[in-house]
Amino acid sequence: MMRHVGRKIPKIDGIALVKGAPAYTSDLDINNNALTVKLLRSPHASAEIVAIDKKQALAVPGVECILTYEDVPDTPFTLAGQSFPEPSPYDRRILDKWVRYVGDEVAIVAAVDEKTALEAIAKIQVTYNVLPPVLDPAEAIGNPVLVHRSQPHTNFDIGCVASKNIAAADTIGQGDVEAVLASCEVVVESRYRTQAQAHAMMETYRATTCFDVNNRLQVMSSTQIPFHVRRLLSRVLDIPRSRIKILKPRVGGGFGGKQTAAVEIFPAMVTVKTGKPARLVYTRNESFCCTTSRHAMELTVRLGSDRQGNIKAVDIYCLSDTGAYGEHAPTVFWVVGQKTMPLYAAAKAWRYHGHAVYTNKTPGGALRGYGATQGTFALESAINELAEKLAMDPAELRLHNLIREKECHGALCGSAPGHPARLESSSLAACIERGKELVGWQKNYPCRTSVDGTKRRGYGMAVTMQGSGIAGIDTGSVTLKLNEDGFFTLAHGASDMGQGSDTVLCQLAADVLEVELEQVVVTSFDLDTLPYDPGAYASSGAYVTGNAALRAALEMKEKMCLSAARLLEVAPDEVQYRDGRFLAAKGESLTLSELAGKLCSFAGKEQLVATGTFGGATSPPPFVAGFAEVEVDLMTGQCDVVDYVALVDCGTVLNKNLARIQVEGGIVMGIGLALYEDVRYSARGRLATGSFMEYKIPSRQDVGEIRVEFIESHEPTGPFGAKSIGEVVCNTPAPAIVQAIYNATGYRCRQLPATAEKILLAPGPGGQKQV
Repeated sequence: MMRHVGRKIPKIDGIALVKGAPAYTSDLDINNNALTVKLLRSPHASAEIVAIDKKQALAVPGVECILTYEDVPDTPFTLAGQSFPEPSPYDRRILDKWVRYVGDEVAIVAAVDEKTALEAIAKIQVTYNVLPPVLDPAEAIGNPVLVHRSQPHTNFDIGCVASKNIAAADTIGQGDVEAVLASCEVVVESRYRTQAQAHAMMETYRATTCFDVNNRLQVMSSTQIPFHVRRLLSRVLDIPRSRIKILKPRVGGGFGGKQTAAVEIFPAMVTVKTGKPARLVYTRNESFCCTTSRHAMELTVRLGSDRQGNIKAVDIYCLSDTGAYGEHAPTVFWVVGQKTMPLYAAAKAWRYHGHAVYTNKTPGGALRGYGATQGTFALESAINELAEKLAMDPAELRLHNLIREKECHGALCGSAPGHPARLESSSLAACIERGKELVGWQKNYPCRTSVDGTKRRGYGMAVTMQGSGIAGIDTGSVTLKLNEDGFFTLAHGASDMGQGSDTVLCQLAADVLEVELEQVVVTSFDLDTLPYDPGAYASSGAYVTGNAALRAALEMKEKMCLSAARLLEVAPDEVQYRDGRFLAAKGESLTLSELAGKLCSFAGKEQLVATGTFGGATSPPPFVAGFAEVEVDLMTGQCDVVDYVALVDCGTVLNKNLARIQVEGGIVMGIGLALYEDVRYSARGRLATGSFMEYKIPSRQDVGEIRVEFIESHEPTGPFGAKSIGEVVCNTPAPAIVQAIYNATGYRCRQLPATAEKILLAPGPGGQKQV
């Protein structure tokens, strides 16, 4: 029986964090002599820099340096934190003569303090040739106005055609979609729009740099991707990776935003130029306006079925707005199809196609759900519309068509070449059945009206899938070291940004080693001492790094038994290990502490170190069935999610406390996408939601009850049968809530968010106003 895995174990660092123990980048940044770095940014959505006069700015006392595009390397790169060779286009420069969105970097200013740096920025005189911007993604393709005037380098053929404002394009599928649709008895076609969404993490972007005592460039950063940051800095600054030291403290929230290296280059450039320590901390406004957001998308879905509800064809066209730069543009665009189309594997024909286009707006990037969120909203909304047209229960329509265990689908989670995309674990059908029970689906669907007739509660549902790591690409490692008193050091490079990966890895290792959690010390701070890990993204922590931890622990256990056998002078097969004690067949024994002490002595002459490495050939999908109960005030359009039920299949649940928190947090993020959050721009391309005053995220008062249950399956490739959970949990709220609103009001929202104004002003059934 497992003593740690599957239990409700608190985070190993939880108490220290609650007490305010120094853990984050700014806590550990204690160099009072560091230069403060600030950035001069473009006020225009599209412009050419004709001239920059920095004489007056340099004359301000305390200004150390001012760098423009003429002072920095011209090496092209992508900020996307992805394993090399990155699929994102290399369309960035540190600073460029061309600025492509309001907020694009124009100059780097370093001074003795913030006040001085801001004074210098105000004195820099820039002459711009202002150009017309491309702001509407629907008008981007083939527009004579170009966002990028030269074709960026790409490591793969991603369909990037800068001369047409196309950052990426693709078509995948099987069967003749048009022919099958033409033969279907029932066809639905609808267009859906998902808005850009901000990460809104509590800790803004920040990094500090200096030269250490060995004259290596030291970078301490709040990042999900420390190894990718080192590779990027090496490329851009032309410094060998061995001369770059990366420190990665605790990350105060990321949600995918810190999978993009938004800040590290600028203070590093200052340190390289001046030899002095430098510090850059983004304001909240910069975090909103000058980093990345979820890609806004327009998706056209066509579904075809017979009258019995057998889905025959699925067709999705996606137009993704990647903004001014293409970090994560191709991969987010691909995932829209890869993590949705396989749900309905029985279809005879399916196709996913479209474009990711450049516009002169804040760039899109990685955000929890990574394209599956947008794709799920569109496809699941279309499934709900098909159910209505068929006069079928939407839950039954799904149960009739969803992929089952052992079934294959060509696009299933992007399996590695040569490996069949076969589903080995799923409890999704059971999740749907249990969800119906919990919300009283049979009794309440589609809606209930209050006694006074002023409010109505609608019910809706959706299902989703994601992946567990990136198949055939990302590989993670964990190193375990047995120390002299019988405790272990577990070193890994995955960033813990609140999800509890340190705790879960500790649980996995402690279970295999048959020791208490306190006997495993986790370290993940200094890349010089850590094995490689791609980072905290793609739902890879529990599955990829977890499998690596499992392998490292198994190897350590084997090595300990061999060493014990040598010291006890018996054959290896005569030693058994139980609960921290090595027992020989003739009664001799050693405790773990005794073994460790002897191995570190002159007699032992051995330090036990084990490393586990894992990279999956497949990316097994977790599943969620989400059910929403939404109360709509028919007089005002105000709607409240009074109850949200999530039934989750993430394989074996490694830590029930942390898994539940992941689900609850993801659902709240999905509710924000459905009802509140909206990155908006002015007519000239200036972001209008640059603070929490303008950008609304749900508070606790905006969310009713959230109920979570896990219906475990067993994933044979996962550690103890586990799959991922980090991203899949934010995908179902939007389509489920929108369907619930429709059932309550007759208004079907196909363009998020579903605000009270839209609900109030929309025509109801029969073309009549709802109030």
